[in-house]
Amino acid sequence: MRILLIGSGGRESALAWKISQSPLLERLVVAPGNPGTEALGENVSVSASDLDGLVDLASEMEADLVVVGPETPLVNGLADRLFSKGIPVFGPRAEAAELEGSKVWCKELLERHRIPTPSCRVFSELNSALSYLDGGAVFPLVIKASGLAAGKGVVICPDASTAAVAVRRMLETMEFGDAGGTILAEEFISGPEASVFALTDGRTLVPLETCQDHKALLEGNKGPNTGGMGAVSPNSKVGDRMRDNIERQVLLPTLHGMNCEGRPFQGILFAGLILTVAGPKVLEYNVRFGDPECQVLMMRMQSDILPLLLAAAKGELEECDAPEWDPRPCVTVILASEGYPSAYPTGLPIQGLENLEIGSDLQVFHCGTALENGQLVTAGGRVLAVTAMGEDIGEARSLAYAAVDKIDFQGKVFRRDIGKVTEEAVEAP
Repeated sequence: MRILLIGSGGRESALAWKISQSPLLERLVVAPGNPGTEALGENVSVSASDLDGLVDLASEMEADLVVVGPETPLVNGLADRLFSKGIPVFGPRAEAAELEGSKVWCKELLERHRIPTPSCRVFSELNSALSYLDGGAVFPLVIKASGLAAGKGVVICPDASTAAVAVRRMLETMEFGDAGGTILAEEFISGPEASVFALTDGRTLVPLETCQDHKALLEGNKGPNTGGMGAVSPNSKVGDRMRDNIERQVLLPTLHGMNCEGRPFQGILFAGLILTVAGPKVLEYNVRFGDPECQVLMMRMQSDILPLLLAAAKGELEECDAPEWDPRPCVTVILASEGYPSAYPTGLPIQGLENLEIGSDLQVFHCGTALENGQLVTAGGRVLAVTAMGEDIGEARSLAYAAVDKIDFQGKVFRRDIGKVTEEAVEAP
């Protein structure tokens, strides 16, 4: 099979690593890719935002399947354009991708189909939002940009003054551009978080293993939200009954709701959940693999991924066996640039990768790197994802952090508490 993989981050590095192991693979092209994917396939310098270029590339290489990593090209209609050319694509069409592209539309869908989610108010005018904060709001409160903000358009606000600053950043100074032109003021709910993924072709649903993302920049889940500072799989806080409840109350009703509204969804459904004492509640949906959750999922998946991706694209998922998983836990730790998730330097030399024993239990996936005159350097906010498996979570953490300590670049930022278990599993009522 000739595969075109789109994207340049840690998620795409992990997908390229997994796809490259398939006996069905004939050629893997990654656009634009990164130094990590270059060792696994052929990088082509076509941006993930260049829809014309991507369609032309897929046609020229006679791709048997296009796998879209990031959300933006999906929201902008890349899948529609590829399907119109008769090219199978793993990823939803634009109307279905609005599930992530508009948090307001997603919230309305959830409410229409009685899928549990926190209550919210929607605003597009500054004065109306500020008046609500002064009068009817209950704190803490979560302020969210409705559009795509690379995982950073969410602010948990303990009081009205903090919320007002967040609202002004989005509606007045337009810090997130058009993505923050409409905002949600959402009820704050507490409980363990869970990232839940399922492959679907619009009819058949194949749940994947559970994960937990660590969004906050600092240890103890403090500091600003990021795109993710680490992840573990499986999620120790999700028991068997909760897994069943998530499938019955969240995933299946979402798939049904999308079909009822004439927006059939194929690709990967990614639900970000809070596990409350009353059951799971949806914070948001994404329409692609999470980053860094993809890294731990790809490490643990033992089955060939290509037949699953192709079957989802062609509506043939019911003919596939469910994927098999390594039962051992997996941990990924993100190494970030100093200053992330705000402004950060680039072009800093990265040392130490050559000292690692890379293998089936340890991989370092490239998130934001580049080659300059043969030297690997930093090129993004999140730089590397050090990913390890062990017989238990402690062994996986030890292997990951031993590797972390051997990698160095100026201003390296990471959390030391990824994978620490502090809460028991939450069972469904």
